[in-house]
Amino acid sequence: MGQIMAVVATEANRQTVAGGAPIFIADDANHQQQVAFKLEKILDSAAHDLENGIVILVKH
Repeated sequence: MGQIMAVVATEANRQTVAGGAPIFIADDANHQQQVAFKLEKILDSAAHDLENGIVILVKH
C-alpha cells in the first residue's frame, strides 16, 4: 500500500484539498506539472494526475 507524500493543486482547486500530506498550490496547470515533476524526483515517488486539477505524489 502506498503513502501519499504530497498533493499539488492548482489555484482554482485550492479549496478542494485538505489533509495530513503537504499541499503545494500552483498558479496554473503548467506550473503544477513542473512542481509535481520536481517533487517526484526529490521524494523518490510517483506522480498521479487525478485529472481534476490535483496531482498526488505516492511512495509505493
